Amino acid sequence: MTVPNITLNDGKTIPQLGFGVFQIEPENTKEATLTALEVGYRHIDTAEMYGNEKEVGEAIAESGIDRSEIFVTSKLNNGFHDPALAAENGKKSADLLGGYTDLFLIHWPLPTVSDFVPTWKAMEELYHAGTARSIGVSNFQAHHLNRLAAETTITPAVNQIEVHPYLVQEELRAYGREHGIATEAWSPIAQGLVLDDETITRIADATGKTPAQVVLRWHIQRGDIVFPKSVTRSRVEENFAILDFELSDDDMTAITSLDKGHRTGPDPDTFDYVPA
Repeated sequence: MTVPNITLNDGKTIPQLGFGVFQIEPENTKEATLTALEVGYRHIDTAEMYGNEKEVGEAIAESGIDRSEIFVTSKLNNGFHDPALAAENGKKSADLLGGYTDLFLIHWPLPTVSDFVPTWKAMEELYHAGTARSIGVSNFQAHHLNRLAAETTITPAVNQIEVHPYLVQEELRAYGREHGIATEAWSPIAQGLVLDDETITRIADATGKTPAQVVLRWHIQRGDIVFPKSVTRSRVEENFAILDFELSDDDMTAITSLDKGHRTGPDPDTFDYVPA
């Protein structure tokens, strides 16, 4: 099965299906990442905040796969929004992950504690230096993106946001399409909340797939980039096996209609956590 690629607004391509290492303990990350690479994933999503970049980098180095064949995303920790710190820590992430990041994101806008515009300008410098081959943002709302458009030079390649059947984010995704910003979906199965939903289990039974596979396929057919995570090989394989079937238009509409505006994570307009 070949994972489809999405072309970003800077001309780079990103695999639409990846492997996430959020909440995987550092001591388990290398093995989990190696498993994902063995299964066929070529897109790994990590972050400075996760504390496991080093182990991701070690797995890539030990995998026997050329670094150029693996797309690696990381994200700037919330405590490093100062432009000088953003530049320094962007370089640290690159060094841990094979000399560069394929995509480096501002993890949260932190609108109540800092100004993300100078931070983004530091990200632009990382891009120009080749330290980050693409740059983007995570958890940005449309009004945050409008500020970047008005006050900076480079349009984010990606906005990584919470998206799942209970939070479909149609307006923010439409903003992204209009401005050439790809949408990445974190918490794609709502931390498991949607897997027992009657509509999703009905479609799973009809297609002979699991509820998780149905939801991940819904993301793929919507055009979002998605990166489920697991430390269990069978689940890693299951999450990868979503490219050999399609959901009908009626199925897609039924799943999208489950929207409740329900977040499993923080609201980006009020979230202000900065690690000590």
